[in-house]
Amino acid sequence: MAGIRITGMASGLPPNIVEQLMEAERIPVQQMEANKGKTEDRLKLVQDLEAKVSEITKNLNELTSNGGFIDKKFTSGDPNVIDGLVDPQTAIPGDYSIEVVQLAQKPGAISNGFPDKNETQIGVGYIKFDTPEGEKEVYINGTNSTLEGVAKQINAAGLGMKAQVLEDRKDGENPFRLLVSGLSTGKDNQVSFPKIYLLDGDEDMYFEQSRAAKNARVKVDGFEIELPDNKSSDLIPGVALDFKSAAPGREIRMTVKENVEVISGKIKSFVDAYNGALDFIQKQNKIGANKAGKPALGPLGGDGMLRTIENRLRSIVLNPQMGVQSPVKRIGELGIEFNRNGTLDFNQDKFNKVLNSNPAGVAAFFRGDGFATGFVTSLKREVGNLMNGQFGVISSRKKGLQDKINQANTRIETKERQLERKEESLRRKFADLESKMSSLQAQQARVAAMTPQGT
Repeated sequence: MAGIRITGMASGLPPNIVEQLMEAERIPVQQMEANKGKTEDRLKLVQDLEAKVSEITKNLNELTSNGGFIDKKFTSGDPNVIDGLVDPQTAIPGDYSIEVVQLAQKPGAISNGFPDKNETQIGVGYIKFDTPEGEKEVYINGTNSTLEGVAKQINAAGLGMKAQVLEDRKDGENPFRLLVSGLSTGKDNQVSFPKIYLLDGDEDMYFEQSRAAKNARVKVDGFEIELPDNKSSDLIPGVALDFKSAAPGREIRMTVKENVEVISGKIKSFVDAYNGALDFIQKQNKIGANKAGKPALGPLGGDGMLRTIENRLRSIVLNPQMGVQSPVKRIGELGIEFNRNGTLDFNQDKFNKVLNSNPAGVAAFFRGDGFATGFVTSLKREVGNLMNGQFGVISSRKKGLQDKINQANTRIETKERQLERKEESLRRKFADLESKMSSLQAQQARVAAMTPQGT
């Protein structure tokens, strides 16, 4: 606005006369803004509903992942002896038993003792090893031929050997020893430690004890077999076994079975997401009280979009699934049914009973062929249609509401520009009136001053 102000001293008008007039002029703008606010609230609700419907798809994607409706649990009678990791896709339910007669071990040797690990020099020369790849040797230089120095040179030589210095207090005067080990277990990785050629050292070093590489020995159904290491993925289909300790003469019993708790949790997650969308719709259509205390529906109450979404979601639950290779045809047969409130109830005991009796049939009902048949495919298709960006009912309603908001913004901006021009015009007119009234009052004062007193 131009810097024109009205004092009201000359004309007798209130100083804020223009503001009062413009306040009345802005009533239509306020009404437009209020209506736009209601439309924005409705758009926000549609976006909330969209998120809830999308949550159904999210849970469906989880149900059709690699785990999907196939999940199995491995249980060991003693995890301290045998533990395992199950692959739900390939594991075969059943009972198994294995006896761990002997663990696989790496080859190794330990030296005689020394009074320290970083002062006494062992000398210059070679340490040789007989390995599966032939004879290997490590040259020990005189720069650092302490126990720690020799260990570092063996580790840096890349021979497939590991060296470390240990403190063994059985010998209080010479507690430090060099332990050299192979990196792999099993007879095929056997290493011999026959030769140490070191000269000019403070003390001689030799391997006091050695340990041969061994295969693991286990009994499966009474038959003993040998394994190169302490892990196996072949003894129980779909289970990677880890042998922790030997227990000769003791069979460890193990089971692989359907993990109904995990599968039921996935189904419950889907039901909760499904009910979240239905509950939102029901609350919008429920009669409550508006700000004036009068009965009224929610902001989206009665919207045809809500009826469309509810009908489509309900139909997929109520209708049979045709073309699936399963005795289960309706999801209600799995304990998932509508209650009196119009949402889904999940009878977990009934679902677990059917799942335990026919896990393949339950999986086939949900999955179908993954393209045209199956409950998951059908529901994903319906949800996809509802949320389609081109013709989906949710996207259409969002677009319609956003168009209304954009139109309201345009009208408000146009009206504001008109009011801005009108306010400037009023200020000029009242300023001109004020100027003229001030001039007239000054003229009257001069005339009064020229008139003699008492005439």
